[in-house]
Amino acid sequence: MVKNWLHLAYKFCKMDTLPLQIDVQSVPILKKLTTSRAALAELKGLITSIPNQNILIETLTLREARESSAIENIISTIAEVYQSNLFSGELASASTKEIHSYAAALKRGFELVKKNNLLTNNIILEIQQTLEQNNAGFRKLEGTKLLNDRTGEIVYSPPQDYDTIVQLMQNLEQFINDDSISDLDPLIKMAIIHHQFESVHPFYDGNGRTGRIINILYLVQKDLLHLPILYLSSYLIKHKADYYKLLQQVRETNEWENWILYMLQGIEETAKESIIMITGIKDEMQRFKNILKTKLPKIYSQDLLSNLFKYPYTKIEFIERDLNVSRNTAIKYLTDIENEGLLQKQKIGRNNFYLNQTLFALLSAS
Repeated sequence: MVKNWLHLAYKFCKMDTLPLQIDVQSVPILKKLTTSRAALAELKGLITSIPNQNILIETLTLREARESSAIENIISTIAEVYQSNLFSGELASASTKEIHSYAAALKRGFELVKKNNLLTNNIILEIQQTLEQNNAGFRKLEGTKLLNDRTGEIVYSPPQDYDTIVQLMQNLEQFINDDSISDLDPLIKMAIIHHQFESVHPFYDGNGRTGRIINILYLVQKDLLHLPILYLSSYLIKHKADYYKLLQQVRETNEWENWILYMLQGIEETAKESIIMITGIKDEMQRFKNILKTKLPKIYSQDLLSNLFKYPYTKIEFIERDLNVSRNTAIKYLTDIENEGLLQKQKIGRNNFYLNQTLFALLSAS
């Protein structure tokens, strides 16, 4: 009985502000930090070798949006996500629309962080507003509780009072942006920031997805990445039970090592997976370029190549727009490229579109 009461008390315990008052830089954490940083540095170097880096933002942002949303049981296939982009949302399901809102929120946050070199509460609020398509802001009503999906039991009750939420978020904002208050490595800080944000749980909805966007933007702010393309969601999906267990373990015991190791391992694994994927995209772009320049030199251009790798699907209107050519010219370009086996023509309703099968396969890989 005593144990149960203690467990309940932990669920409703008062949150501490940052920085932490304990030393979390254990030997296992520092050892893992070395390999995580090396993988991240390799990814950063690879990104700079891509001629048109906007391709990665456009292509990979939607992939991350899909995987991050899947953690919250917002499910859509890779094909649905990218096909809906072809037809201006006409074919989009409710889930797919939410995924596109996530991508828009991520790109907006990246734009603001690059402009200001800060990751403030105003930016976080704008990210969540774009994500949820409302301006509810920080929670003002009490009653928010996190429940066990299977049993319905209260797992954790975040701060309920609006003023407390604001104070904790102001403290988190300072911890994110003012390195003078903590000399921890940014990767360790990212793990702490994510835990603190998810524990404050400042919004009525969208906390998990907003928190995962903050992870990416923090790495960009600290110049550990040039582009927001380290997406931890695939790792979190594979280790979802551990994610929630370790989040709660810190709240109940204030023991941080396993949580920080979990996040550092996620950074390392995801960086390595991203390196494989981006290397694949880079190699395929080079292959397409060689074939186009050899077999279709009159139509080859860097803009055309970029169009074919911006998304796995393209269509006549995209070629017209991106290359500033007539419809007949766009049709001829796509027909010629299809005849070389680089694209596969498909049809949805009355609309023709063209699939870059190799890019689609890379984006679909687990």
